[in-house]
Parts: sequence; structure tokens; C-alpha cells
Amino acid sequence: MPTLRVLFMLKQLCVAALFVITGTARAGIPHFNVSCPGNLDVHADKGGAIYINGKETKLNKINANYYEATGAGVTLSIAINPDGSILVSYTGKHGIHGICE
Repeated sequence: MPTLRVLFMLKQLCVAALFVITGTARAGIPHFNVSCPGNLDVHADKGGAIYINGKETKLNKINANYYEATGAGVTLSIAINPDGSILVSYTGKHGIHGICE
């Protein structure tokens, strides 16, 4: 039978996992505006949502420096470099892809 200490540690681990899943995906996103081929305008508020042509995307945090945002039929790959610069690329239907500027 697990001890109270083990049960307490499991509870803390579950709470920490919920924080990671629910609230921190947006924490590291800096403010940026880019344009992607195919008339895609991308906007992000610091720590906020990412929008493609004015519509909010679904944001997934892969790690502290890499995110993926999905919406409008495309997936954005957002890499934050150590110097704070951002690289945004996209992948659309039928394998269409490119770099956003």
C-alpha cells in the first residue's frame, strides 16, 4: 500500500502536468507579425494567442523554444532562437510549405 508521502508526490505531479497542459503553452510566445506565401497574415501578442488572417489558432508548445499553431488549413512552426529572433514556417494542404517573413 502506498504511503501518504508517495500519494502526495503523485498528486503534486498530476497538478504540475495540468499546468503544463492548460496554461503555459502561450507563456513564451513573443509579439510578432509575419506574412506567409498564399496571403497568410500571422499575428501574435506577447504571451498571447496566435492569429492567422484574424482567426485564432490552436497552439501547442513542443518545448521552450518551439511551438506549433494550427488553423486556417495550415500548421505554423514557430522557432525562437537564443538571440530572441523568430523563424516562422508553414505547411498547408497537399504539402505546400514555405518560410514566413
